Amino acid sequence: MDGKGESIWDRFSHTVGLVKGAETGDVACYSYRCYKEDVAIAKKLNLKSYRFSISWPRIQADGTGKPNPRGLDYYKRLTDELIAAKIRPLATLYHWDLPQALEDKGGWPNRDMAKYFADYCEIVVKELGHRVNDWCIFNEPWVFTMLGYSWGIHAPGRKDFDAFLRASHVVNLAQGAAFRTIKGVNPKLKVGTAYSVSYCQPATDSEADKKAAARADALGNVWFLQPAMKGTYPEAFVGGNPLEKMGVKAGDMELVKAPLDFFGMNYYQRAIIAAAEPNKNRPGVDLTDSGGTDGPKTDMGWEIWPDGFYELLMRISREYKSTPVEITENGASYLDGPDSHGKIPDTRRVEYLAGI
Repeated sequence: MDGKGESIWDRFSHTVGLVKGAETGDVACYSYRCYKEDVAIAKKLNLKSYRFSISWPRIQADGTGKPNPRGLDYYKRLTDELIAAKIRPLATLYHWDLPQALEDKGGWPNRDMAKYFADYCEIVVKELGHRVNDWCIFNEPWVFTMLGYSWGIHAPGRKDFDAFLRASHVVNLAQGAAFRTIKGVNPKLKVGTAYSVSYCQPATDSEADKKAAARADALGNVWFLQPAMKGTYPEAFVGGNPLEKMGVKAGDMELVKAPLDFFGMNYYQRAIIAAAEPNKNRPGVDLTDSGGTDGPKTDMGWEIWPDGFYELLMRISREYKSTPVEITENGASYLDGPDSHGKIPDTRRVEYLAGI
């Protein structure tokens, strides 16, 4: 539509057998056409911020080259609508939809991705930087690298742990490059990344489970945060981090640095971590990860555990004292539908928000 190129999610969702019910997502909430109604609803709800994600293949169909003016125009119209409604636009530059043409060149495990991504960021920020002051570089880099390249349950559907290792390092290089690029366009812009986080709780008081929980926290929570802020990787693997397999080269740890202006936290549930025997498919990740069972569950089966949210938020705030934390995602999924009067009895969600 309007010059948008194919993304890895377009390819993934149209591949038979990968998505339940053969759903494609071609038409979802349709914000591209309904953005005015969306903003009007946000204003009616008295929302002060609106986080949205920019589609890379809508800006550059193949991930490189000249931008698509129709794609940029859409985001200009959206941000103008938000500003007119006195709602702060918070833009995310990458929310998982890599141009398929770049996946065909190797995807995120390819070191060239850092430059491609920085070039794309420069295009977008030059066009929108006078409208948008607050920017997230990535949304949940752990999710799109681990689930996309190792587990194979997200696009592009690859099941190669070494590909995840390389992709995670390239994403950290891209995060640093994007940060410097954005600040080069306008140093006054506020730049962060939205990280997926879970409170990693040891299954028992054993030393083995405590160490496993610390490794799970390192890989799942701060693998993309610590390199940006400190220029080092946290210790996440038994026997040491596999830097050679990750493709770390001399000078890289300077390039991954990005003194972010804020951290975005996407929190939904805690993780119960136990030590385990070595896994040949994930060497060095000697642990099991399961959801909690003590709290109530959402209709997705995720445990509601606000204490974990508090503990994790306070710990990260202590470790990075001068950096603000913004809650970029949180919530509960319920299947409650309209009653006979057309209204949704939203009691569980109200209780969820009160508990958080």
